[in-house]
Amino acid sequence: MLKHDLAASQPGLLQNRRQFFSRTSAGIGGMALAQLLGGGDSAMAADTGGVLPSTHFPATAKRVIYLFMSGGPSQLDLFDYKPVLNEQNGQELPDSIRGGQRLTGMSANQATLPLAGSAFKFKQHGKSGAWLSDLLPHTAKIADDLCFIKSMHTEAINHDPAITFFQTGSQIAGRPSMGAWLSYGLGSDNENLPTFTVLVTKDKGGQPLYARLWGNGFLESVHQGVQFRAGADPVLYLGNPDGISAAGRRRMLDKLAELHRLEYEKNLDPAVNARIAQYEMAYRMQTSVPEVTDLSSEPEHIFDLYGPDSKKPGTFAANCLLARRLAERNVRFIQLYHQGWDQHGGLPGAIKNQCRDTDQAAAALVTDLKQRGMLDDTLVLWGGEFGRTNYSQGKLTADNYGRDHHPRCFTTWAAGGGIKPGISYGSTDEYGYNVAENGVHVHDFQATILHLLGIDHLRLTYKHQGRRYRLTDVHGEVVEPILA
Repeated sequence: MLKHDLAASQPGLLQNRRQFFSRTSAGIGGMALAQLLGGGDSAMAADTGGVLPSTHFPATAKRVIYLFMSGGPSQLDLFDYKPVLNEQNGQELPDSIRGGQRLTGMSANQATLPLAGSAFKFKQHGKSGAWLSDLLPHTAKIADDLCFIKSMHTEAINHDPAITFFQTGSQIAGRPSMGAWLSYGLGSDNENLPTFTVLVTKDKGGQPLYARLWGNGFLESVHQGVQFRAGADPVLYLGNPDGISAAGRRRMLDKLAELHRLEYEKNLDPAVNARIAQYEMAYRMQTSVPEVTDLSSEPEHIFDLYGPDSKKPGTFAANCLLARRLAERNVRFIQLYHQGWDQHGGLPGAIKNQCRDTDQAAAALVTDLKQRGMLDDTLVLWGGEFGRTNYSQGKLTADNYGRDHHPRCFTTWAAGGGIKPGISYGSTDEYGYNVAENGVHVHDFQATILHLLGIDHLRLTYKHQGRRYRLTDVHGEVVEPILA
């Protein structure tokens, strides 16, 4: 905003040179405050713009739905077919394959590391011939819509740093999450719902999930993810207290905005801008959230598509259906978490349960978006924080085994939003232990997601404590071969 424009919108605010520079350095947040404090209808309007005046190049995706499988799904039992493991089942992992690589403390002291073949049958599906196990019959039906990245790898070998790495670009907590970066960079296409929403499958055990995984880090708090929960109050503390009407809440917010204006004029604290924006968003969400979370208007054939659990709030299936509804309303980043994939023992039985909970709904989401013409500009992602070992953790028996954490190589899939469908990118060695070709690092994955949204990952930065930060830190290359 130019100096004379600012002076015209708020006379008397530019009292001195120091205030002018402090004001203009607030950037888009300052404009948001000016809009909110204008009175009347403008006080109801949200600032929906981002820090970027336009994308760096044309975007192929407008929004992202990220299905995060917390715990580390076994790629060797789902996607990465390795017949040699069944042929050599029970034999020792060759030293030449391990190459002295570190193991977790949970299997490093095992006397042996016996190779464990998958208990499940694999077949090729679709025109692409993608290999999938019989645990994923519904995913198999959409194989030609998917891009399987079989050469993902990460440095993180334990859950908390690994999941933090995927969400924030750093193994150390405190950085902004991916959804927060997109909110900061691109803003919102819907002034009545959060730019970044989070859905967690209810009543699932496993590795804990923390709110910092969808936090704003050092960005303004307006960019943090908003968690939607199952039950009467999908967003906590959103409803009015007893005895407070909608009109009363509106009057309170108007008076509160006046007080915040005085505070801002005194201290020029940019946090005031975010605080006002959050109050206004909460007011609008009192109407928009009940509407979007009410699935009763969905026809029966849609519930049939997503599966019987889709009628049970808080299940993965219901969350996938809700994700589609949020995407229809142009929510920018929709993050789903499903826990329970950490299968150190009893893997065959446990992974069956996980796939029963997730396979149909994940495939239905892609199918539903496609039939509505939304898959072209919606990027759908599926994956965990790392993979599982090709050897058994603990005792290997004829019908049971476990797998330890394996960061060296694992599989994720992507669909829509400018991703090339019907391909498998990258490969692992015959033992499924190391990347053989076309490795994709976590930062490459993040850079590619931003690219599909029209963002150059090198140029979306935020200066904090004297350094410019970005989601991909100082790494990352866009994976060009998987782009349509």
